[in-house]
Amino acid sequence: MVAGIMVTASTGAMNSLLGKLATLMGEEFAKLKNLRKEVKLMRDELSSMKDALERLADVDDLDPQTKRWRNTLRELSYDIEDIIDDFMQKIGANHRNSSFVRKTIRRVKTSIFRHQIASQIEEIKKLVHETSNRHKRYDLKKVILPSSNDVSIDPRVKTLYENTANLVGVEGPVNDLVNRLEDKENQLKVVSIVGFGGLGKTTLANVVYNKIKVEFDRCAFVPVSQKPDIPKLLRSLLHQLGSGPSSHDFELNVLLDKLRERLKNKRYLIIIDDIWDVDAWGVIKCAFPENDLCSRVIATTRIQNVAKTCCSKPCDYVLSMKPLRDEESRQLFFGRIFDSEEACPQQFKDISVEILKKCDGLPLAIISISGLLATDSSNLDEWEYVRNSLGFMHGTKLTLEGMRQILNLSYKDLPCQLKTCFLYLGMYPEDYAIERSELERQWIAEGFVSKEHGQDVEKIARSYFNELVNRSLIQPAKFDSKGSATECKVHDMMLDLILLKSAEENFLTIVDGPQAVTELDYKVHRLSLRLNDASNASMLPSNISISQVRSVMIFRDSWNVPSLSKLKFVRVLFVDSHTTVKLTGLAKLFQLRYLAIHRNIPSDIVHVPHLLHLNIGSNSKLPDGISNMKSLLSLSAFNIEINSLDNIKGLGELTSIRTLTLTSDEHYNDYRAETMRRIDVIGSALTKLSRLESLYLYHRSISMDRLFASFPPPRSLRRLETCQGDQCCWFSRVPNFTKEHHNLRELNLKVLDLHKADIGILAELPSLAILELKASNPYRDEQTVVICGRFPVLKCFGLALNRACNLTFQAGAMPMLQRLMLTFSISKDRLNMDEGSGPSGIENLPALEKVSAYIMYYQETESERRSAESALRSAVSIHPRNPCVEVYFSQRFTGI
Repeated sequence: MVAGIMVTASTGAMNSLLGKLATLMGEEFAKLKNLRKEVKLMRDELSSMKDALERLADVDDLDPQTKRWRNTLRELSYDIEDIIDDFMQKIGANHRNSSFVRKTIRRVKTSIFRHQIASQIEEIKKLVHETSNRHKRYDLKKVILPSSNDVSIDPRVKTLYENTANLVGVEGPVNDLVNRLEDKENQLKVVSIVGFGGLGKTTLANVVYNKIKVEFDRCAFVPVSQKPDIPKLLRSLLHQLGSGPSSHDFELNVLLDKLRERLKNKRYLIIIDDIWDVDAWGVIKCAFPENDLCSRVIATTRIQNVAKTCCSKPCDYVLSMKPLRDEESRQLFFGRIFDSEEACPQQFKDISVEILKKCDGLPLAIISISGLLATDSSNLDEWEYVRNSLGFMHGTKLTLEGMRQILNLSYKDLPCQLKTCFLYLGMYPEDYAIERSELERQWIAEGFVSKEHGQDVEKIARSYFNELVNRSLIQPAKFDSKGSATECKVHDMMLDLILLKSAEENFLTIVDGPQAVTELDYKVHRLSLRLNDASNASMLPSNISISQVRSVMIFRDSWNVPSLSKLKFVRVLFVDSHTTVKLTGLAKLFQLRYLAIHRNIPSDIVHVPHLLHLNIGSNSKLPDGISNMKSLLSLSAFNIEINSLDNIKGLGELTSIRTLTLTSDEHYNDYRAETMRRIDVIGSALTKLSRLESLYLYHRSISMDRLFASFPPPRSLRRLETCQGDQCCWFSRVPNFTKEHHNLRELNLKVLDLHKADIGILAELPSLAILELKASNPYRDEQTVVICGRFPVLKCFGLALNRACNLTFQAGAMPMLQRLMLTFSISKDRLNMDEGSGPSGIENLPALEKVSAYIMYYQETESERRSAESALRSAVSIHPRNPCVEVYFSQRFTGI
């Protein structure tokens, strides 16, 4: 991507358009003098318009004439970019073959083609001049846009979301709720948590859930939404309750019967988060049998009538959330900016009181404002600006409009490129768990991310994401071992703001029912389809234009899917639907950069000309010809069992690829010999991928010893992961990594026999910063792991083994280690030793800051579990730095 080429919400496609015009003025087309002259005139005029749009981006109150001109110009940029894209595709400007470009230029000199070009150039000139003459005010006060630097997740953010029990203001409600849920009442009890959006209902429910779930046989936590998809919600419940994947063809009554069967003889704890509708509750509650086993259900809602309906029995209880007290508000506010109120400089104290008064004790408002101020905590002018902006709010009682105004301050403070990335989150439905890596790839594909100072666009996109997390505009939903958020969600009040701003900028369009469709009478740039039954299956009406759509996302069981022939300029196509989507003509989408689809893979997918990112289901088979997809940067997931050998060999031809995910079929045992052969072919292919940085191997309990036996891992590799949940392939011994693998920073392995020599191999990797090992076999209980060797830069070490006492750290090992994560079992039916001992030598880790332990148990008593916890804490307590210790229990035992 050319530096500076970017699409933003405020300027539309103007920046991207100027970059493409620069290409037409380049050396490849130097001989087309008339073309270059015409393009230069247009480019100069559009550059002035682009500058004006940027200056208008942060002006709050535009006069109607200027606002109309701004909107017209933004739409014009899309029109012109479409013409240029069409033109460049015809002349082959994006083609990598220089001889092809030369041949095309010879074609351009022919009379017919010259006439077509002249006609298109004249069309653009007319559009530009008409708009320019309509409005000549280009002397607006200049607005300086902040630049983006490499950004990482603020470590305080992870602490905030991991240790929710320590959040300000929740201790009292948590204790109250726990006491009511742990009483001796045998019959099913429902507790409703009710309150205004942003009061922390979900946070409270989550804290209580994690605190008491070990006492229950079955547990689940499911979000609802304003327009709930009840069958999907029930399927999610079934999945969390351990019934495995369910058919999507089940009728509602069948799903309810399966849930009742799953719960009827079990003590269960279910959280139903954010219910808006009494009718929805009427269906959901049918899944919960009255079994007199002290089962509990927690429902959160912002509607009093819904809360009362949920609690229909005398034993049920409604808990009304209240705003934070003044002391709690100050603690939360100052703690997020200065770590404590005492550390706040005196000149900020009076302003803080005024700001907090407007936040009215609402945690979301306080977190939003403090996240905004924390980005420049020493700038008094910024604090005064925030105070004065909030001063326009009348009175002190926070309303929905007042909340919007508070959140809008955080939005206005964003650089224009981050505003665009933030608005794009509105493409996803409420409560959707958004994968960070996929979101970043969508941003890149849309042109929201441009190279800066030679940096890689993937790194810049990660910085954008991390900055949105640090500013509390998005909520991290899942973290990896190094503290980076891998999934996020958007608070419903933030989503309300996103959709409001998106409507103002005509940034995206949501179609979730017939009424939404018929009300559209404008050009659509990004389309999110959320239709879930055949009654919404009529064709899109003629008054909606989708010829300029850049992104299409399809959710639920949307029947109403536009024809690809109408999506000529689409960049992103994301299908999260169980409907079979017709993708005829996929190869004609010359602008398509990102494709995610888990069903119905079309035969011409291997001929999409410029596709960068492909995400398909782990059980999807690609048609032959994958070697043609030489532009791919990421592929997830490639199933080695069901894809042809030719395609497996073809992986070696994807020399641009950086990220590759390989999976296998669940029934691999039926074809084990063939699987081993395929692994040999993969090993050979991997050696040819000189740019491969991330390799994920998600197979079900299969040996990968052969993979690197004859072919060493690529030296470009930075990340190798072989375990995700229950999908773990394994190695008998640690692969023979060498110092030549100097790029390897993250390693996740399951190893059956972990020897001292293996530890030595890993200790010599010069850049290894994160290491996660499953280091034991369920049938080798006597295995002892001795950690020795230098590990010069290792900061995070995770180890799963059968017993904590089988782990020893020698002096001098892991001098930079900051976080230790241990997973071990206390299941005595398989172990014949005393569980009262913990790991030894933890005091030999000089930089250690935190120990997290995940203790697996089967039928052990509370006393036995606490004994294991005590042994671990005792082992850590002798460390001179007194590291933080977190202990989690899980009643789940499948062999570590």
